[in-house]
Amino acid sequence: MNDQIRISPVRLIGADGEQVGIVALDKAKEMAAEAELDLVEVADRARPPVVKIMDWGRYRYEQQKKAKEARKNQTVQEVKEVQLRPRTEDHDFQTKLKRARRFLEDGNVVRVVLRFRGRELRRPEVGVETLERMLEETKDIATVEHVSKRIEGRRLVARLEPQSSG
Repeated sequence: MNDQIRISPVRLIGADGEQVGIVALDKAKEMAAEAELDLVEVADRARPPVVKIMDWGRYRYEQQKKAKEARKNQTVQEVKEVQLRPRTEDHDFQTKLKRARRFLEDGNVVRVVLRFRGRELRRPEVGVETLERMLEETKDIATVEHVSKRIEGRRLVARLEPQSSG
């Protein structure tokens, strides 16, 4: 900006956004000084470079304000985890289901982990049924992003995302 611009001539854009045209760098600096504004290079790769007469401090302030507003409106999607066992009793299952539904309603991703211990690995179909039951109970508010096809270590994992409300 201002004295840091070296290449002459430049394509000048006025303070109100109209094209002034290609002018000498000294003339552009004079016009900016006349208007008590800054001369800012907006397209340095163009030949001739494009410069604009603007209030640099105000422009930077508005950009920072926009960035702050964008950060404020941004929502972070967390991954919440619900752990089950193959022989989880019905009441405990309902509690875990309520928790998973609440996480999904809050807009979070839910990872359902079914852990096997000891001899539970001899009948993996019992665990698969429990996991499928959880997926079935949440299908009205969630979409299944991923379900592990086989037991990884001693775990079966499913990943649920909240359904888009659009």
